[in-house]
Amino acid sequence: MSIALITLGGTIAMGGVDRGQPGVVTRLTGADLTAAVPGLAELWVRLDVRDVRAVPSASLTYRQLLEVVGVASTAVAAGATGVVVSQGTDTLEESAFLADLVWPHTAPLVFTGAMRNPTLAGPDGPANLLAAIRVAAAPAAGDLGVLVVVNDEVHAARWVRKTHSTSTATFASPNAGPIGQVIEGEVRVLVRPQRHDPLPSVDPERLDATRVALYPVTLDDDGLLLTGVADTHHGLVVAGFGVGHVPAALAPLLGKLAGRIPVLLTSRTGAGSVLSQTYGAVGSEADLQRRGLLNGGLLDPYKARVLLRLLLAAGLDGEALAVALARFR
Repeated sequence: MSIALITLGGTIAMGGVDRGQPGVVTRLTGADLTAAVPGLAELWVRLDVRDVRAVPSASLTYRQLLEVVGVASTAVAAGATGVVVSQGTDTLEESAFLADLVWPHTAPLVFTGAMRNPTLAGPDGPANLLAAIRVAAAPAAGDLGVLVVVNDEVHAARWVRKTHSTSTATFASPNAGPIGQVIEGEVRVLVRPQRHDPLPSVDPERLDATRVALYPVTLDDDGLLLTGVADTHHGLVVAGFGVGHVPAALAPLLGKLAGRIPVLLTSRTGAGSVLSQTYGAVGSEADLQRRGLLNGGLLDPYKARVLLRLLLAAGLDGEALAVALARFR
């Protein structure tokens, strides 16, 4: 059994300090990471370690992540049972969701990382990496799409979120919970969510040129920051209050923008869905939909931006775009 391990740096691999500079920096290779994992040799899994790039996850790009998916696909085509990607946790929820949107294989693609770097007491990287490799090698994890494995929990990429800046239990799936657990080394899949068909391939040049803005609505918001956004961006994600509300004064502006570019309405709360017909006042979800905004449903703002950018880069617009977005609500 072969598992490909693709390393991208991040806290899990930050083991050194630059002389005269505070804070750890990326130093550890995939070989260093696996050498620090107790019990890995007892798994009888052959690891194909690939150090693709060492970069903090805050600096990753869509193009780089699609290249990682390409490397993972090549590994599966060559016979790998599954693939593990280690990266920083800052953008892990977006990276995994982006990969999930395009991953075409039944073989598991598992993302993992760490919250405590190897220089600290109780680093969680080795345990997370071991659990991720177990999941990638488990037959039960097949045909589940892209997964995030941390803290002995298995999360679907479409639902997982980082919920705390420092806690090792930061990753959660507020709307669904974990779909499985790793218990005494055994991978237990408790829920099997239905997979979506992968999105069509996107030309990297077109993806780079496609810009989608994210706008969080705030109390007494005057919308000034939205001035000119339709001239510089191809789409807009609005993170509204509660079930999808904005100040009444902002509604006409968003309606005008929706006449020029796709505007996707989401909730800034972190869990729950945008509604469609419960409230009808100016600035409510029903009012905004009448003005042309698209309903993001359960999509959180960050994943909504990933999805909208990929769909726009693929050339979808109008009714085709609305139908595609509705599949992920």
